[in-house]
Amino acid sequence: MGEEEKFDAIIIGAGPAGTACAYILAREGKSVLVIERGISAGSKNLTGGRLYTYALELVEPGLHAEAPLERKVVREQIMMLGANGALTIDYLDYDFKQEVPQSYSILRAPFDEWFAAKAEEQGAMVAPGILVEDLIIRDNKVVGVKAGEDEMYADVVIAADGINSFMAQKAGLRSDLTGHMVGVGVKEVIELPPDVIQNRFNLATDEGTARMIIGCTEGIQGGGFLYTNKDSVSLGIVFSPEAAAKQGKSIHEIHQNFKMHPAIYPLIGDGNTVEYGAHLVPESGWRDVPPKLYRDGFLVTGDAAGFCINTGTILRGIDLAIVSGVAAARAVMKAADSTAVGPAYVKELEQLGLIPTMKMFAGWPDIVAIPRMAETYPRLANEVLRFMFTVDGHVPEKMPKAMRAIVKRHVSMSQLISDGWKGVTSV
Repeated sequence: MGEEEKFDAIIIGAGPAGTACAYILAREGKSVLVIERGISAGSKNLTGGRLYTYALELVEPGLHAEAPLERKVVREQIMMLGANGALTIDYLDYDFKQEVPQSYSILRAPFDEWFAAKAEEQGAMVAPGILVEDLIIRDNKVVGVKAGEDEMYADVVIAADGINSFMAQKAGLRSDLTGHMVGVGVKEVIELPPDVIQNRFNLATDEGTARMIIGCTEGIQGGGFLYTNKDSVSLGIVFSPEAAAKQGKSIHEIHQNFKMHPAIYPLIGDGNTVEYGAHLVPESGWRDVPPKLYRDGFLVTGDAAGFCINTGTILRGIDLAIVSGVAAARAVMKAADSTAVGPAYVKELEQLGLIPTMKMFAGWPDIVAIPRMAETYPRLANEVLRFMFTVDGHVPEKMPKAMRAIVKRHVSMSQLISDGWKGVTSV
């Protein structure tokens, strides 16, 4: 196409960020092209599987009711694995199941495909199976993209192409990823009958569980997750590739050992694996968000901007991606010209609470990175509970003495003080 036939916006990537942006712009009458390298929206996407509905409601009130969502999450759980046991904190809140439920488990492929189709209904053009190879830059302004021999032009180009965003790099906004910036996520979808899921997790028909798991990565910085879907369970781990390489352990080995843990296997036993995959996950939060999220004619959104929060007890990515897409669309609509779009985008990110939220959790990667968090403290907690519940006919030690002995077997007092201080100063 020639420059005289340009779009109002070209969006690279049909994930939650790109599609949310396309939906709003197209609804407001803008000409929008969404370019997706996968054969369909969602075919290249992989995530643990949870959507906080407030984000989808920002796109269009009531939109969540149409979406192919799985189960309403009413049980929030934190599990700490020991060598042969587990301590689970189970929080049940039926307010999370209100008229607009707080969150749902989701499967990305059907969700992304549905979301892209909704954007098309608004008038966006979605072009799958196309790899964008470069940006077209004129007079220091991004004016379009190149895909093979084709050139396509727009007033603004929006990068929503995931964590390893080549477009953000081409625009000079991101450098190459390093090992400390990312985790490796491994996810398996295990098919189980709905009644089995409900019995094993103590759920009603439409209810779901979100479980964060600590102590499942064999001492490597990271953690696990489990989400209940309608007729499957999403189970996975996220851990540091640098630390795993130093210990010489493979991704598959760590994941298989996790599945076979005596506290995990009964939850997935007799299930049939229907999906298995791995991907990179932003791990450093606000610290690795690019100093600048735009240049003239170009914005970066979602995982491409590093918008992800991982505290070890909560994982957020999809909602932040959607919010950033909403912010990008609003900025394009409000800005008087291309030079004003970038500052307007940052202002929208502030007003929608994304940047303040990222900053609030900025110190949590320091806590997650404490070496003893991945194995020592979960095992210590399990041993404390084992002492409290063991009845074997022997006279137990007095509680204070027993607690001191258990702690000393796992961690020195100086390590405990150091880790505690780091935790206090990081939040």
